[in-house]
Amino acid sequence: MRVQVKHTGNLYAINVDVSRSATDFKQAIYQATGVPIERMKIMLKGGMLKDSANLSSFDWKEDQIVTVVGSAGPIPQAPAIPAQFLEDMDSITSAQGLSDPVGLYNLGQTCYLNSTMQMLRSIPQIPAALDGALKNPTSAEGRLTSSVKGTLRSMSKDAVPVLPMDLLSTLRVLAPQFAERDARGQYAQQDADEAWTQIINSLRSSIPGESGSSSFIDGLMGIQLRTSQKCLDNVEETMTERSETVLKLECNISVTTNFLLSGIQESLSQQVEKSSPSLGRSASYLHQSRMAQLPQYLSVHMVRFYWRRDIQKKAKIMRKVKFPLQLDVSDLMTDELQKITRADNIAVKRISAAREDRRRNANKGVIKGNQQDEELELRRQEHEQMASSSAKTEVSGSGIYELCGMVTHKGASADSGHYMGWTRKDEPLAPLNTEMWLKFDDDKVSTVSAVEFAILSSLNPTILHIHNHNSTLPTTNHSQVFTMDAFTATLNISEAPVDAENHRSMWTYGCVVAQSTPVTEAPKDAENHRSMWTYGCVVA
Repeated sequence: MRVQVKHTGNLYAINVDVSRSATDFKQAIYQATGVPIERMKIMLKGGMLKDSANLSSFDWKEDQIVTVVGSAGPIPQAPAIPAQFLEDMDSITSAQGLSDPVGLYNLGQTCYLNSTMQMLRSIPQIPAALDGALKNPTSAEGRLTSSVKGTLRSMSKDAVPVLPMDLLSTLRVLAPQFAERDARGQYAQQDADEAWTQIINSLRSSIPGESGSSSFIDGLMGIQLRTSQKCLDNVEETMTERSETVLKLECNISVTTNFLLSGIQESLSQQVEKSSPSLGRSASYLHQSRMAQLPQYLSVHMVRFYWRRDIQKKAKIMRKVKFPLQLDVSDLMTDELQKITRADNIAVKRISAAREDRRRNANKGVIKGNQQDEELELRRQEHEQMASSSAKTEVSGSGIYELCGMVTHKGASADSGHYMGWTRKDEPLAPLNTEMWLKFDDDKVSTVSAVEFAILSSLNPTILHIHNHNSTLPTTNHSQVFTMDAFTATLNISEAPVDAENHRSMWTYGCVVAQSTPVTEAPKDAENHRSMWTYGCVVA
């Protein structure tokens, strides 16, 4: 039935459904007149319409005049972008749609698994790849991959913390060491690096590549190394060479190791003793490896734990090793790869400097209004320039990575303590070093500033997961982009506080521009950490 609503001398034709509530009728009037419901008074024959009234109890007539009293506000407008429900989104879109991801409940010393899954979630290509068919789904690795898929799906859609019971059970079936118990009969603390390795290896064997024969994980995180062995005791002996694909690099820590890059170089260039066929005795060999192909994500394990024979326990190397939020791996490449990536490396540094200049020229570094449209157009042009340049080479990428996530561990012992996960929370066109980071403490999720995160990142890591900066530049700086764009700037981090040591980490680097920012004050909880870091490719 249609009635005529009269407000300030104007008539509005509105349909009345007497089977609906009075509040629904008021909402229809609000849509037409702009009078908010809380300020609206509707005069009908017999009195004022109350929210609890039954519309069918009134004697309605066609085109009846209904008087509405109340001051109007702006008439509500339809959203420019239609609402999209999580159920209708794909894996990547749904993960991006949630402002703050949910945490995972601790099932008893399972913080190592929770923090590892948060870092895995920050790589959007993995949930998308898990939507496809799996190889050998009934195998132990296939069942663990299915559990990872289900857990990531719940983490992307649920609004409350997730209970990873199925994931933990399948992990313990595949790798019984994760079911070990301590002297009290409780489940023992485990190594996040070992959990990460077990999960990644399962995904490697279960997710097919685009060709159907290669591994998806190899294409995403595989590091192609070219290794040579040269006899130091007999220069005439023929040098041997081989190629291999690994999923992470090692960063050895010695008494002279101060920086991440030098630790990686030490692990890639080692002197070993082995039998020499030319000398017929044991001889010294130089074992040297270099990266022959850049992965999208690069894992680096900082080796902080070793077995002490005198106490028959794992011991931890306490030495502080500095590492940047942006990592240039050019010194780890083969000569051929350095030549191929040199142009992209220079280009992305030039573009990152130009972007920083534009930020400084904006209103206190914040890009607003028409400046956003202009900035996006400039970034689109930069993206096309880099894509055109990359098409001329066989290998795309600059070798510059930026941190996008990590796992830290509080505690001096490998068999105790507490793990936490960290991922970068980017916003479109955010000024440099104003990015926020998400802190995952099991089921508790909070946000920390870039300054606090930078201080924590200066502590001693154990494992680093790095994302390559491709030669195609994303138009925004969302960490979810994760294309191999290569932007970087130097980030100077001051010495970590005296009590902010005893850390182990795994890092993942990706490509995002950062600005030189000194760090001066450590957060209260930034002490005694062992971390796992993830670097991903995002351009600021």
